[in-house]
Amino acid sequence: MLEDGDKAPDFALPAEDGETIKLSALKGKPAVLYFYPKDDTSGCTMEAKDFTRLAPDFRKAGVEVIGVSPDSVDSHQKFRKKYDLAIRLGTDADKAVANAYGVWVEKSMYGRKYLGVERSTFLIDKAGRIAKSWRKVKVPGHAEEVLAAAKALAK
Repeated sequence: MLEDGDKAPDFALPAEDGETIKLSALKGKPAVLYFYPKDDTSGCTMEAKDFTRLAPDFRKAGVEVIGVSPDSVDSHQKFRKKYDLAIRLGTDADKAVANAYGVWVEKSMYGRKYLGVERSTFLIDKAGRIAKSWRKVKVPGHAEEVLAAAKALAK
């Protein structure tokens, strides 16, 4: 399990824009990496819209926001377009990044156990270390809390 202060695992993920998102390419710049279960579902849509609404404030603080789910690039493109999202979305189809961050976990719904993404967020500092992490995220107010931590980190 990753702890605050640990080095953030590097990754290279295909993005919705055809580019590759690499953590190592952001060195010297803080980043918010948030994991969510599925495009275009109620909680995930609300979270993406909240981060989009605050995207100008994150940019002003010099912080890149990246959403990550196992959904395909095509799914991300549709999701981004449908809600006019202003954040980058990475495709973790093989769940390697979710596993590296410890967010691919056993979940339970209606008594059925299955593997899935635990909604989690990591604030990564300029040096590539986890400055703060949030696990089992509840969406309402979360993006604002992450922004406050990001602004404090960027000072």
